[in-house]
Amino acid sequence: MDLGTASTTPPTSRAPDDTSGEAPAVGDVPEAAAPAGDPVTAPTAPPKRSLARRMMAIAALWIGVLLLAGGFALDRTLVRLVEDNFDEQLEYVQTALIASAEIDMDGEVRLYRSLGDQRFLEPNSGVYWQITGQGHEPFPSRSLWDRSLQVQGDHIDNDPHFYDSNQFRSEPLRIVERTVILPDSDTRWTFTVASARGELDFQIARIRSILFWSFAVLGIGLMAMAMLQSWYGLSPLRRVRAAIQSMRSEGANRIEEPLPLEVEPLVEEINALLAHTEQQAEEARTHAGNLAHALKTPLTVLTNAATAQDPKLADLVCRETKTMQRHVEHHLARARAVGRRASGHSRAEVWPSAESVLRAVTRIYERTRFDLDGNRAAVVSIERQDLDEILGNLIENAAKYGGGSVFVTIDAERDAKDCVIWIEDDGMGIPEGERTRIFDRGARLDTGKPGTGLGLAIVRDVAEIYGGTVALDTSEDLGGLLVKLTLPRSAQ
Repeated sequence: MDLGTASTTPPTSRAPDDTSGEAPAVGDVPEAAAPAGDPVTAPTAPPKRSLARRMMAIAALWIGVLLLAGGFALDRTLVRLVEDNFDEQLEYVQTALIASAEIDMDGEVRLYRSLGDQRFLEPNSGVYWQITGQGHEPFPSRSLWDRSLQVQGDHIDNDPHFYDSNQFRSEPLRIVERTVILPDSDTRWTFTVASARGELDFQIARIRSILFWSFAVLGIGLMAMAMLQSWYGLSPLRRVRAAIQSMRSEGANRIEEPLPLEVEPLVEEINALLAHTEQQAEEARTHAGNLAHALKTPLTVLTNAATAQDPKLADLVCRETKTMQRHVEHHLARARAVGRRASGHSRAEVWPSAESVLRAVTRIYERTRFDLDGNRAAVVSIERQDLDEILGNLIENAAKYGGGSVFVTIDAERDAKDCVIWIEDDGMGIPEGERTRIFDRGARLDTGKPGTGLGLAIVRDVAEIYGGTVALDTSEDLGGLLVKLTLPRSAQ
């Protein structure tokens, strides 16, 4: 029995060739693409991106934002504390001034005791006080000498009112005012205490200088730490690069160096890619060797027949070239399947593929009854062209060697992890001892029918490329051969 026939998959349509005219020769450039006299600018290479630079930029931005925000908040807090302390001293002097004031017999304000700060007695000492009332002459401290304080008399301050003033040239002042009505008087007296801001401004400038240099040193230290962290944190990637370089120069095929947990997934993917590449290279070598071995025998037969001037040379050439053609098609099919599997996006619906194959096979075997049943929504992870080739070989074999009935069941075991397709016939079947050998290239059990014995070999090879399997058994319903094709389900 021969279970290896050519696939009857309908040919794939191709786009028509462009017949609009002769294609330009390689290197020809249309005149409109490069006008005469215009300089041809070479494409600029994209700038190299550095992970370390990106980490440093993020760290610098974050450190700068935090330092600016923290420095501003700390500056405002410390300056406010110094100013509040300065204002408390002015308010303390003002309270003592109010407590020492009284009205004399003439209705003028006087102090019945002097303030304890001797600077109020020294001319232009930088601390001053003044009592002002409407309709009365201002009563100033001796430190004002021939000057007087300009009070804001357009409102009444029942509570201490602090403000800055530049009424004295080259001597900015901090002033506190308060309006009080003294006993035995109906006049609203304004008690004003002023102090030069020189000492206050000096303290604020000193605080800001300390803050600036402290935050500058802190920022430099943080940037140095970030640079060290980036250098040390990225060292595993440098070790990975060194390992890859050693693989290229020393012939290593794996990265075996222990690395941190964060880098291990990358190393595992690299090792998996290397293993996949080795597998593809080994498959390519195997294909080349198998093809050479398969073509060696037909070429030897043709060479011997030509040397011996065999009168049946023409028949030998036709027969052996067909055999070589089938071997070439087999290995090309396997190579195409390997290439399409590498894309990682294989997906095919089983029901439309089976219907298409059945329509083609029905035209050849018109007296055979075909039944198709099962899950119409089954989708497998395989290219449609390869699925058509697999089903075409299996269904045509069932029709050729069956007794007139072929059953195809899609997703026969719906609870299984993979999609299982059954192809059954009512023929003689295959003995259990021959079910493994029949998958070998060129193996045939029935030599009375035309064929090359490559059909099942192609089915097995293509299915295994996609992670599937092919198994043979006895059909319980029809009594003939049962082919169990298992293909991975598509996750899309």
